Amino acid sequence: GDLRSVLITSVLNLERLELDLFRGRHHWVPATQRLFGGQIVGQALVAAARSVSRDEQVHSLHCYFVRAGDPKVPVLYEVERTRTGKSFSVRSVKAIQHGKPIFTCQASFQLSQGSPVQHQFTMPSVPPPEDLLTQEELIQKFLQNPNLAERYRKHLTKIQAEDVPIDIKPVNPPDTFCLEAQEPKQFFWVRARGYIGETDMKVHCCVAAYISDYAFLGTALLPHRQYHIKLMVSLDHSMWFHAPFRADHWMLYECESPWAGGCRGLVQGRLWRRDGVLAVTCAQEGVIRVQEMPNQSKL
Repeated sequence: GDLRSVLITSVLNLERLELDLFRGRHHWVPATQRLFGGQIVGQALVAAARSVSRDEQVHSLHCYFVRAGDPKVPVLYEVERTRTGKSFSVRSVKAIQHGKPIFTCQASFQLSQGSPVQHQFTMPSVPPPEDLLTQEELIQKFLQNPNLAERYRKHLTKIQAEDVPIDIKPVNPPDTFCLEAQEPKQFFWVRARGYIGETDMKVHCCVAAYISDYAFLGTALLPHRQYHIKLMVSLDHSMWFHAPFRADHWMLYECESPWAGGCRGLVQGRLWRRDGVLAVTCAQEGVIRVQEMPNQSKL
């Protein structure tokens, strides 16, 4: 059988210190040496989920990143049981390092309820994941180009060395690195690495929270590739969970950026099941600071 997903055995496996107090450790730290936002969102949702009944499922999550996370120390998650109602329950979570909050969020859970009022958008038509290369295979393809500039080679090698616990297959990857402006929209097939299986749906939602932050804000930079990124960090992150899904099965992540300005960018995303069901909707705003790149060819 498949190996158990590291997202379950390690990344999202919090240590309970008290009834509503948990400690989380780090698995993957980006090159920026800031904590990965998706990890904090996912761990916070794990902490909130442990304070509700098994029958209650998360339907929405609203988060703010207030300080940069320190990858050298664990994160404490403090849960407040804001409200427990007959149909809906709300939990507030504060992530703490060095005695200060680095992140706050509220998660709302609901007991299952049927309704005749139902509709959704139509899933975009894209090639299936079996027809596409993984991010690792694409990088290897780029690195085989003998004319690739050394700075791009170093950048790609660094990405290749990262131990990201997600399988990613870009739908429309560029043939090579270019500075031409692109439409602020991209598609990825994504899934957790390893096996999660049939379990409490809240587990899959926590994994999707982790996955949702990867490469999300970068969508806002696609029309502005002539600039060098000085700083790109999340300010807030929201998710709405619509239908059951398996986070260890391929899902299409549709990302688009309707607006950027004032050193901020807004991105929206939809996670689709392979059968066309809209499973999750996401939104995020982040700080984006750039500088002009020198005029030089990449090859």
